[in-house]
Amino acid sequence: MSGHWRYLDSPPALPGLFLQAALRRKVSGTQLPDHGLRCWVSIEPEKVNAFAKVCGFIPGSLLPPTYPHVLAFALQMKLLTDKDFPFPLLGLVHVHNRISIRRPLGGVIKAQVSVRVADLRPHAKGATFNLITQFEDALGLLWEERSTMLCRGANAEGEVEGAFEPAPLPMTELATWYAPADIGRQYARASGDYNPIHLSAPSAKLFGFPTAIAHGLWIKSRALAALEDHLPASNVEISVEFQKPVRLPSEVTMFASVAGSHGQLRVEGREGIVHMIGTWQPISE
Repeated sequence: MSGHWRYLDSPPALPGLFLQAALRRKVSGTQLPDHGLRCWVSIEPEKVNAFAKVCGFIPGSLLPPTYPHVLAFALQMKLLTDKDFPFPLLGLVHVHNRISIRRPLGGVIKAQVSVRVADLRPHAKGATFNLITQFEDALGLLWEERSTMLCRGANAEGEVEGAFEPAPLPMTELATWYAPADIGRQYARASGDYNPIHLSAPSAKLFGFPTAIAHGLWIKSRALAALEDHLPASNVEISVEFQKPVRLPSEVTMFASVAGSHGQLRVEGREGIVHMIGTWQPISE
């Protein structure tokens, strides 16, 4: 990282950050900030259990593999609503997410969370960047996430890269679940993510959606809960691409390849509409 870190004593309060996000609706530049944010967070078992319940995980000694995202959410919001961040937060689209679990997520009481942005690139519909989140304990890096975000209508220098798709593996149906109309509100209470496009049909319509859509991280979390016996507890990288949104309420089905160190998954809705595709493999870095 070429910039510097700003250290916070505690995670910032979310209500004020949501207000800042709601008031900002225009692109203000093309330069990403060169600083990141860091702070220490505490893991509260009752909050972990509430998140696990909403996402279908069986409570246990390990944190759900997507839970560090929740612990970092306020810090992410702070960075993406700072005055020197050029894009409106509520206009961003989460298109890709990769998490890397380096060591088992067990026995963690307190951890340092770091967030920064990088890799501004052109896209057919605007520009993308990576929101990079790291989760460390006293022994070092435990978990890392790269969320690729699209800002429609933004500009970035360079050429648009083509998409890479791995050769498909045989998959079988693994699970089907129902996403009720209020799952966005349930997930918001467990995660702190009160984006209006997920909360209700009226609030989603303010942003151009005919009805509320499910959080992408809820879909990924629900898929990983179904894959719990398929995946190793550490040294694993899980990448997903979000395609068509899951409109609420809805029923979805997940397909996956056999358990092992490498694999693929796909989440579909009615009439074969693909909502999410993904892979898992050992960490390559």
